[in-house]
Amino acid sequence: MKSPGCSSRYIKCLIVNLFLGLMFLSGFYHVKNRNFLILKSHREPLIPSMPCRAKTNVMFLKTHKTASSTVLNIMFRFAERYNLTVALPADYHVHLGYPKSFLAHFVEAFQSIGQNYNIMCNHLRFNPSEVQKVMAANTFYFSILRNPLSLLESSYMYYKNIVPAFRLSKDVNEYLASPVKYYHPKDTKENIYARNNMWFDFGYDNNAQDNKKYVQAVLKKIEENFHLILIAEYFDESMILLKHVLCWDLDDVIYFKLNSRSQDTVQTLTLESKERIKVWCSLDWQLYLHFNQSFWRTIEETIGLQKMEKEVDRLRMRQKELMETCLSDQKAVKKDHIQNKALLPFQSGAANILGYNLRQDLDNRALRTCQRMVMPELQYTSYLYALQHPHKKRKPFGLSLPAFQEKKTQLPRPN
Repeated sequence: MKSPGCSSRYIKCLIVNLFLGLMFLSGFYHVKNRNFLILKSHREPLIPSMPCRAKTNVMFLKTHKTASSTVLNIMFRFAERYNLTVALPADYHVHLGYPKSFLAHFVEAFQSIGQNYNIMCNHLRFNPSEVQKVMAANTFYFSILRNPLSLLESSYMYYKNIVPAFRLSKDVNEYLASPVKYYHPKDTKENIYARNNMWFDFGYDNNAQDNKKYVQAVLKKIEENFHLILIAEYFDESMILLKHVLCWDLDDVIYFKLNSRSQDTVQTLTLESKERIKVWCSLDWQLYLHFNQSFWRTIEETIGLQKMEKEVDRLRMRQKELMETCLSDQKAVKKDHIQNKALLPFQSGAANILGYNLRQDLDNRALRTCQRMVMPELQYTSYLYALQHPHKKRKPFGLSLPAFQEKKTQLPRPN
């Protein structure tokens, strides 16, 4: 039967209708948004087919107390290795406006550089429309989450002297016994680390009502805005997944753990406190559960668990090689044992933030690379700032290091 309105040229009409139908389906399955608020293309596989080209436009949402300082170091090293431009905090700042919602002018030289930055990874509170003014349309977006139980304990120790809710309580278990006793509405801005901090970092209200419809809407929006969410408890697996997704080399994601603390500054949560965190930080808890599931589902659907296990082993072997090459102690040491004070990490609260001692017999090439692998966040930010903006006044925490002369350098091999 002919469609209404068709002429006798039935075949020609059928082809036109088929073409229009395909156009409709194409628009249905691949939505283009002029503001790029939907960043993921569901038609493209997360892991590109081989051979692939390394992604160099990458935005990492650096959440707090989630192993994100280690990721930042990876991003900075990649940027320096390939001569990429990093969206660094303007002037003397070390964060991109945090805890304010991000604005493009928080980035140094945004007015002159515009949408030509390659890497963004310093702390900010996510604001997609403003981030997209800085980063290219083909930017890859990712972040990392941590179990809210260990996250809150870590935040308590790190921000003990800063956050009113923490400062007023004796220890983390006392705080959790009755959070509302210490968490006052008038101190909301100062207390962002004391409740649903990851939710806040993604740009949402950390004191919002735990409403199922609202939570599901936020989770969906995060899925739309971010291509990948990593999990801190499975950091090695996260780095392997990131390597595949970005088409990077193994040495691009190799790392030494940064901004970690000594075990003697870790407080033990009671079973009651753990359950209370799930309620007090219920938004973060649901965020973590949701993306922990999607993390493992992504691995199973792309790399596969067996291949993942083999690649994690390779990463750990390479890490061990580099620790033997770079470090005199073969491990992180307490702040009082760090010999080069220029490499001393920022110390905060009741935490003892660990650092590293480099071997004294390193040649210039190995020294340059090893220094960058152990360089704390503030020093590296300051160093890159001086490198990218040599005519601007240097940031505090400056560290004078030789710049890479080559566009691409290889990590040293063990002797």
